[in-house]
Amino acid sequence: MKPQLIAIDGPVAVGKSSAGSLLAKGLGYVFFDTGTMYRAFTWKTLKSGSSLEDETKLCHLVSTTTFDFVTSKEGYLSVLIDGEDVSQELLSPRVERSVSLVSRIAGVRHIMVVEQRKLAQRGKVVMAGRDIGTVVLPWAELKIFLTASTEERARRRYKELLERGENTSLETVLADLKNRDETDINRAISPLKPADDAVIIDTENFTLEQIVDKVYALVTELEFRSG
Repeated sequence: MKPQLIAIDGPVAVGKSSAGSLLAKGLGYVFFDTGTMYRAFTWKTLKSGSSLEDETKLCHLVSTTTFDFVTSKEGYLSVLIDGEDVSQELLSPRVERSVSLVSRIAGVRHIMVVEQRKLAQRGKVVMAGRDIGTVVLPWAELKIFLTASTEERARRRYKELLERGENTSLETVLADLKNRDETDINRAISPLKPADDAVIIDTENFTLEQIVDKVYALVTELEFRSG
């Protein structure tokens, strides 16, 4: 039997969504990037004018927020926040700079984890994020942690932003990414780190297809052992 839950963790712009969605499509599974939830709520926080430092207000705001999940044309789950599709706003520089400040708040993360676990209950899910293998789904049968250098990840994100028509520079993207990494790694709640039993894959010198092939081989190996 193939693993019913596959966790893919790693830092920003390491390729979790690209690899995870392609893997899920090959397996006939559902793919969900939990980062879209945090980004969507960050967008709502910024739109509301709420202070990113006011944890009490943000905890109240998230508790009154409705998250819905719909299958996109690409075949993975996207987030509607209060019924609104804000997918085009999720990679904006303002959201990019603010999402770590919002996602560090324990009350916000608690609500997110509850919703993410509800999704996982359906089985046959590939879920990507920062703490899937360590916090959200520590019982996942297969846990992957993707890595790459900060510079390589900045180049990937810069290219992605340019393709979306964003006006930015590689230097700005690199600086924002370094700040994001520092916050994610050092936060007290659910810090970014591989699970003890995660398989670590360095994506630096591999194509997307090669990365997916590596993970698919692990799925096959696990299926063989369980059979």
